[in-house]
Amino acid sequence: MKILVADDDPLSRRMLEKTLHKAGYEVVAVRDGSEAAEQLCKNDGPRLALLDWEMPKLDGPTVCQEVRKKKDQGYVYMILLTSKGLKTDIVAGLSAGADDYLTKPFDSEELKARLRTGHRILHLEGRLVEARENMRFKATHDALTSLFNRGVIIDLLGREVSRSRREKVPTAILLCDLDHFKRINDTYGHLVGDEVLQEAARRLLLSVRSYDYVGRYGGEEFLIILNNCPAASAPIRAEEIRTAIAGSPIDTVSGPLSVTLSIGVHQADNWGARPFEELLHEVDSALYAAKAGGRNRVSLAKPEASSDQELVTRSIRS
Repeated sequence: MKILVADDDPLSRRMLEKTLHKAGYEVVAVRDGSEAAEQLCKNDGPRLALLDWEMPKLDGPTVCQEVRKKKDQGYVYMILLTSKGLKTDIVAGLSAGADDYLTKPFDSEELKARLRTGHRILHLEGRLVEARENMRFKATHDALTSLFNRGVIIDLLGREVSRSRREKVPTAILLCDLDHFKRINDTYGHLVGDEVLQEAARRLLLSVRSYDYVGRYGGEEFLIILNNCPAASAPIRAEEIRTAIAGSPIDTVSGPLSVTLSIGVHQADNWGARPFEELLHEVDSALYAAKAGGRNRVSLAKPEASSDQELVTRSIRS
């Protein structure tokens, strides 16, 4: 693990470096408090620090205060090295943000033991951060495909529609449905169906840019938001996505399966000032039209869906 040593006394600094190198640490040594604060506030800076109390530019407690102001980085465990032994001094150092202190002269074995305490604290923090991120991911992503779940992708759609109107930038909505998916489940079983959904999700993600959004809208349906996508480009992008699914069979435990995709597309220049729920309804109607037209194709939404499209039932998606 990387550790920072901040001490303006060259002899003391070299002794600490030697001790810590022998203990297996990667040492970053600096001569004053300003350098120490700069190193510790870096995103990839040391997570452990030994800070001399008295240093040029910034003293040890002030370095602790500066580091604690950084809210967007991992926790830094800081130990003050001091010749001050009064309780008031110790309280002042800990109140400034230090985690521990050692009074000079100190025993090297005690130093290593206190650093091991720091290791345990940082390890615990890492586990807590990992648990928090796992909970956040589970709350926002579909468990099977790891795409955004329905609630999140709809929320993102609402935000992107508002942003598109506000900033006058083009955005396109694609609603996709795997053709004859019910037949796959009925013929090969739901485990194979899950494999198809997972691979389709992977291909969809690979078919869009890093700043586009892909979510599982429900069942075998996927909602894609293409940011900064001109209206003329939307059908082309949709065709590329359709080909990504239909272009090669999907390998499953029951062998390779040919799977196709139907897509409804809503182009940005058709949006007007209508609510995004209405846009969703219209792109849904376009998807119905693609299904009714023979599947494995792209259909463009119209601002006002025809009554014929409205009558197409969802059973056509089976």
